[in-house]
Amino acid sequence: MIKILKYGEVAAEEIFARGTAATDVSDIVAEIIKTVRREGDAALIAYAARFDKATLSSVEVSEAEIEEVFSLVEPEFLEVLREASANIRAFHQAQVRNSFILNEKDGVVTGQKITPIERVGLYVPGGTAAYPSTVLMDSIPAKIAGCKELCITTPPMPSGKINPAILAAAKIAGVDRIFKTGGAQAIAALAYGTETIPKVDKIVGPGNAFVAEAKRQVFGRVSIDMIAGPSEILVIADGKSNPAFVAADLLSQAEHDKMASAVLVTDSEQLAAAVQEELEKQLPLLPREEIARVSIENNGKIIVAENLAEVFDVANEIAPEHLELCVDDPFAYLDKVKNAGSIFMGRYCPEALGDYFAGPNHTLPTSGTARFSSPLSVDDFVKKSQYTYYTKEALCKVAHKVALFAEKEGLQAHARSATVRMESENT
Repeated sequence: MIKILKYGEVAAEEIFARGTAATDVSDIVAEIIKTVRREGDAALIAYAARFDKATLSSVEVSEAEIEEVFSLVEPEFLEVLREASANIRAFHQAQVRNSFILNEKDGVVTGQKITPIERVGLYVPGGTAAYPSTVLMDSIPAKIAGCKELCITTPPMPSGKINPAILAAAKIAGVDRIFKTGGAQAIAALAYGTETIPKVDKIVGPGNAFVAEAKRQVFGRVSIDMIAGPSEILVIADGKSNPAFVAADLLSQAEHDKMASAVLVTDSEQLAAAVQEELEKQLPLLPREEIARVSIENNGKIIVAENLAEVFDVANEIAPEHLELCVDDPFAYLDKVKNAGSIFMGRYCPEALGDYFAGPNHTLPTSGTARFSSPLSVDDFVKKSQYTYYTKEALCKVAHKVALFAEKEGLQAHARSATVRMESENT
């Protein structure tokens, strides 16, 4: 049963504790990366047999395999994929930044140039569940940004094929190449390249502890989006909230994995008790009850605060991946939210809308990193280069100021690089 904690009456460590991956897999991951760098495709095929029980004849998905999925996926789901992709595209199109140029001063031009990242690798989890939603969420912003090549890696099924829903989503999103490899070995292949898989400039996408550790180890060789921790939801709910709705939303994250964190923060003791009871009613109805129950009992909690002001203090300190505002007028409270990955407004906006359909991205900061980081966006797939141009006359006006600044920092060569141009004009 989920625990109920009274804010101010228990230790802060218990209020703000969250589930974390306890197993250190760094040595295992380092060995996998080394093996992939040394053996290339052969290592990927061997790891597919070992970890995925899949026999592969080739690492890359063929165009014929991609086209085949449209006869395997039900038309209704294909239509949902297309509608969701349109929503995602519309939202992310609004994020596009333009290059700019400033030339208000005579002889001076400064500006910023936006350039798409050349090649991006998208990791799509497999294993206990397939995630076509991740394909859409990670691919569409990259396509909007203008990335030249998008490559997906995802674990194969024992048949040696990729889940048809993932392939259908990839086709709809415009992915260029798809590879049958998962886990840390996929991250290594994307970072260093193999005979078949090209090395990329950036890797994005969630995964298990091995994937997260692999991303950590290859960072610097390539860019990454983030180190994703266990899934999280925090629901802010007042006493008018329907406990069945709140319980269902908490379970929507608890079923992800045993380390997921589901938290309710409320100013109503009655709602807290009702949600606790409702969770026990709903848990046995879930196919993934075992996973959800471990999550709820080990990492879940209901925190009861004195008032809504305290409720928001707690929520901002936790800085959740997903935050629901189950109150009458959620827009009146929006400015009180300082730290959250994605915010779901009102009593009829479950977090699952954001996972699949509404349009905002579902690749979000976890583990409290919403205090300083943001959801995946078009910005993650571009680089910004700045530039400066001065005419001779414009430099003459400021060279002595540049030199003074440099001399204050003890960097005489910096100063000289500005003043030497003036000296040459006087000789």
